[in-house]
Amino acid sequence: MWRAWDQREERYVAAKVLRQSDAPTLLRFVREQAVRVEHPHVLTPLGWAGDDDRVLIAMPLVRGGSVATLVGDHGPLPTVWVATLLDQLLDALARIHGEGLVHRDVKPANLLLDATGSGLPRLRLADFGIVTGVDDPRLTHVHHAVGTIGYAAPETLRVGWDPDPRADLYAAGLSAAEMLLAQRPGADAAGSLADLLVRQGVDSGLVTVVLDLAAAEPGERYADAAAAREALRATGLVASPQTWDAGEVEVFDQVPELPAGWGAAGPEEGQTGPTSRSGPTDLGPVAQEATSSTEGGGAGAGSRLGMALLGLGLLLVLAAGLLALLG
Repeated sequence: MWRAWDQREERYVAAKVLRQSDAPTLLRFVREQAVRVEHPHVLTPLGWAGDDDRVLIAMPLVRGGSVATLVGDHGPLPTVWVATLLDQLLDALARIHGEGLVHRDVKPANLLLDATGSGLPRLRLADFGIVTGVDDPRLTHVHHAVGTIGYAAPETLRVGWDPDPRADLYAAGLSAAEMLLAQRPGADAAGSLADLLVRQGVDSGLVTVVLDLAAAEPGERYADAAAAREALRATGLVASPQTWDAGEVEVFDQVPELPAGWGAAGPEEGQTGPTSRSGPTDLGPVAQEATSSTEGGGAGAGSRLGMALLGLGLLLVLAAGLLALLG
């Protein structure tokens, strides 16, 4: 992952750089860049461009880490946090599903957060690399699991499964449970999930919503994300800007400071080329100029890419692929 300066929009963005020779990764890229959904809680690509054997995909820079890092930092989140974040996730899923799409990889690491401090949190559903349409032909090989084990609905592991939005609801339920418990419930924990939540002292209304989302059979879940959101809001636990009280939890800005030669307004005068050709080091950023006149889409279509890339320190690249921890 890279942090990039968009010369046309004059802002920093996040960027993935892929090699065209990596077919599986490139397929994820093709799926992800094809998603064009405008929604306050959905994070989709801004555009892309290609140069030689590399492809770059740019997307908004989200600075507050992810729900996974928030839980890792704070442990079990307060009920109001979980209800509010789940409400935003269900809002995002309602929009995605309304476009005929199934995300297939909903999990805390793909729920990014704006750096709102102690203010009302703002969630962004990210990583559409394995998104599919409900009417798309199945491309998955027999016995090849899709999604992340532990969040994937049981039916998705069966041969011949057709993409169904209710699989995303299952993953949303387990993600909410993880926020409440600060532990991953696990693929075989659904039967004991109720006991875990009750022992944690979770509000009974929220317990009901989470369990109905995470029901083992699709027919036992909510009909859709809108119905789940309605049930969640009926608990009275979802906060508004007027009623929000963060307590001791805060979402900090987790993006490292800019290296020398770069400022809030972009690269400083004279900062136009590489400062090193040895590639990213552990903590030493590397600047590169990425330009392309190849065919592209969105912000990179048919023109120079116009982005100065700041290389990541390898210690800042997390296995979860968080967009926010860029340097």
